[in-house]
Amino acid sequence: MSVSTASHPSRVRPLRGSATLVLGLILTCQLMVVLDATIVNIALQDIKTDLHFSTAGLSWVVNAYTLTFGGLLLLGARAGDLLGRRRVFLTGIALFTLSSLAGGFAQNPAELLTARAIQGIGGALASPSALALLMTMFPDARARTRAIGYYTAVSIGGAALGLIAGGMLSQWASWRWVLFVNVPIGAVLLVLARPTLPETERSTGRFDLAGALTSTLGMTALVYGFVHAASDGWGTTETIASFVVGFVLMAAFVGVELRAEAPITPLRLFADRNRSTSYVARLLLVAGMLGMFFFLTQFCRGVLGYDDLRTGFSFLPLTVMVFTASQVSARWLVDLVGGRRLMIVGATLSTLGMLWLTQLSETSSYWSLVGPLVVFGLGNGLAFVPLTTTALEGVDPKDAGAASGLVNVMQQVGGSLGLAVLVTVFGAASTSAQNHVPAGLDAAQAARHVFVVAADRSFWMATIFVAAVWVLVTFVMRRPTASRPADVATPSRTDESIDDFELA
Repeated sequence: MSVSTASHPSRVRPLRGSATLVLGLILTCQLMVVLDATIVNIALQDIKTDLHFSTAGLSWVVNAYTLTFGGLLLLGARAGDLLGRRRVFLTGIALFTLSSLAGGFAQNPAELLTARAIQGIGGALASPSALALLMTMFPDARARTRAIGYYTAVSIGGAALGLIAGGMLSQWASWRWVLFVNVPIGAVLLVLARPTLPETERSTGRFDLAGALTSTLGMTALVYGFVHAASDGWGTTETIASFVVGFVLMAAFVGVELRAEAPITPLRLFADRNRSTSYVARLLLVAGMLGMFFFLTQFCRGVLGYDDLRTGFSFLPLTVMVFTASQVSARWLVDLVGGRRLMIVGATLSTLGMLWLTQLSETSSYWSLVGPLVVFGLGNGLAFVPLTTTALEGVDPKDAGAASGLVNVMQQVGGSLGLAVLVTVFGAASTSAQNHVPAGLDAAQAARHVFVVAADRSFWMATIFVAAVWVLVTFVMRRPTASRPADVATPSRTDESIDDFELA
């Protein structure tokens, strides 16, 4: 049974004037789930030492979260459509909070990875309902664009902010606090969200469990194949089997979605060329960005000799630029120059910033990082707002939940796949570099040399990811055919909609 996902009137009306609080709750939720994709990066070395992780296995501390988050987002969006978005939002936040508490007490790799995976499930339930509620509460075009601007700043800037927060917590307390910090935030969200957020009517329909399982397991198999290739080589039975299983499951996922009565990923969403292009562009841009975070944090620790706190604050220029550029983009530039042109400019700057990072060496100072971080942050901030609006543009209200979920799916899957590919490139380059270490270097200098050479290859791969975004938005995405504002997927107007709210 096909269910309309965004046209039901809300049953609970928020208090008049609570638009700022509603937006604050939604942004806090998004910040918490996005921040957790990167907040552990700074603490990885401490986690490795304390829980005895292998080098290759360490990337799973990040991927265990992003894979379940990205893989189950569409199922979470469907759950909100059927069971009520506020109800699913609260369930997701509760699960996220409890698993964060459990992860903070983890005593071995298995416990931590399990907690991280359950965190991802909680995020997958909460995040799509939060974005769908945002679209419901702000149907007015200008207010909605500015709300999306804040949402984008949190979604992208939150990843960089996670590095800063991770540095502060691991330096001043311990790595366990990068997980414990979610507990009080989640508790506040649970207390405030119930009386503030509107509930949507429950609907009858089925969950596409087959689609959720094939997509999640397929992506997990592909990522595992890349990570295993980095540690054991491309020709091993386990690596080859992982890729075979991954591709078979992803093909099965497409088959399931074509036949499903209520698919978690309506393939008709990809019929629009601009929307499909925005999805792929988002995936590639995040793939380059999160991979860059992973290796740049290790550069700060291993080459520059920074502690956790200084490493986290090293990313402050990027965070500031992402937030500033996304707000300028949402408030003025989208209307002034058009979304497609803004995406081209943003992708160009992001590519140049990533390319700049390939010039790092063992003798580079922190100031060698500032320029690339500023340029890359500016490009991302300009590009992501129009990418988000394009992804939701012209979507039928019954597909609004799935379309909103896909925005986050591309971000999370892009991060997982991108990191897996870059770890593989890094592993191959490290092996080669170890055989060509210059004579006369002591052990520490040799280790830094090998790392910088391998990280350079990873930055080149990340540059290719981001350059592909420029190609897509320049040559594949169609020029707008009308000058009117984009008709972003908007639910039917209800009394509960806050259409007169002007974001400050």
